Amino acid sequence: MGTDTAPVMTAALVAGLLAGYGIAIPVGAVATYLVSLTARTSLRTGACAALGVATADGLYALLAALGGTALAAALQPVLTPLRWASALVLLALAVRGAVTALRRYRARSLTTRAQRDPVGPARAYATLLGITLLNPTTVVYFAALVLGSRATEAVSALEQGVFVLAAFLASASWQLLLAGGGALLGRALTGHRGRLVTGLVSSAVIAVLAVLML
Repeated sequence: MGTDTAPVMTAALVAGLLAGYGIAIPVGAVATYLVSLTARTSLRTGACAALGVATADGLYALLAALGGTALAAALQPVLTPLRWASALVLLALAVRGAVTALRRYRARSLTTRAQRDPVGPARAYATLLGITLLNPTTVVYFAALVLGSRATEAVSALEQGVFVLAAFLASASWQLLLAGGGALLGRALTGHRGRLVTGLVSSAVIAVLAVLML
């Protein structure tokens, strides 16, 4: 029994890791916001935001593994509203980021970065979790992977659990790497002008990617 189970669990583990990295690695609006958020706050806040993204990926991996065809079909009527909602949220974050960067540059109040930014670890986690959950691309991606790889025999609950856990860990590792990059960026750009430019460029990228979602 152990000999038969090991290759199956290994396959589920590898499939989950590939799925998690496949959806996490492409740099989009969420990844850009994660890096810029960490750069202007702290590594702790960025790590919580990264885990928010990974949690959403893990939840969608679970739904895709359990739902399969039914999930993909149920999402079809609401894909457009979800895409619009996600784009609007990202645009609002882009505007907020640009306004904050300009306000701080004019006020020259950059000495207590982590204390002055209202985004704390809990809020960062909830914000990134919500943004990622609004992204229909994530669930469609996982549903397509599960449907494409599912054989004729039933998939066990253990296989599904290994797949979902591996997808979560893969996504979390990549998002935490991005947060670490954002923390290094924040330490490097300590000048008033450098942080202003970084904030405006980040907001512009997020806005463009949000528009391209529509």
